[in-house]
Amino acid sequence: MLKAIIDLGTNTFNLIIAEIDGNEFHLIHSEKDGVALGMGGIHRNLITEDAINRALKTLRKFKETIDFYNVKHVKAFGTSAIRDALNAKEFVGYIQRELDIPIEIINGNKEAELIFSGVARTHDLIIPGIIMDIGGGSTEFIAYKDNHAIEMVSLNIGVSRIYQQFKLSNPLKQHEIDLIESFLDLESCGFFEKRQETILIGASGSFETFYEFIERKPFPECQHALPLKMEELTNILNEMIFSSEEEREMNPWIIPIRKKMAPIAAVKTKWVLSKLPAKQVYVSPFSLKEGALFEL
Repeated sequence: MLKAIIDLGTNTFNLIIAEIDGNEFHLIHSEKDGVALGMGGIHRNLITEDAINRALKTLRKFKETIDFYNVKHVKAFGTSAIRDALNAKEFVGYIQRELDIPIEIINGNKEAELIFSGVARTHDLIIPGIIMDIGGGSTEFIAYKDNHAIEMVSLNIGVSRIYQQFKLSNPLKQHEIDLIESFLDLESCGFFEKRQETILIGASGSFETFYEFIERKPFPECQHALPLKMEELTNILNEMIFSSEEEREMNPWIIPIRKKMAPIAAVKTKWVLSKLPAKQVYVSPFSLKEGALFEL
């Protein structure tokens, strides 16, 4: 069966089309687009008119691709920016009328469940660890053991929220980093108190950028999690945190949709590592959209 999944993230929209065969799938098509749906309105709980226009442009392109492959089973998921928006109903209705794409607005727990489902397909989750999915509006953390999720949270600490909440310098100054970390401490709701997990798995997204930065090569097409070298990861996180936007523009290993907010993602990752006795970090190529393939 051919299926299409659209993940309408706060920063990035993702589309995958895959052929499902039992419990396996073959990827037919994958693309992402930087829509910045939450830009300008996330702190007012609104999707702005400009953001709606950007979303429509990208979803129209996705719709053409879906129609080209003649996909009949299509599911779109609205996450943080949409679920918090006062005009979410109007936005979803508009997309339905214009493009005949039904959007399911999911809560944070459901988002975390789908992320776990996706990551679990790429790595043996026996040894206790934490999965982290860095989003624009929210960030999900899932504690797991013996291939089961044992605790999960969805926190409104996404990179776009932080970027728009604080007036940050270019490059970041130390007091701004301290401010972001204090914000993360306050908003993490005690999730990281007395954590003993030794493994951190990043769900695609920014962690793929970290991999490319370290390895100086594109993230490979694969269906298994890849290790990140701890010392090199620490080095590139520091480099990214203190980089200027001009330097990131020149860096070929940071894709355009991540150049603006990459330092915030790096601060968050370094902050998480400071909360865990982590001995190993992995990056999973799968996240919400792959987990959702088997939810239809």
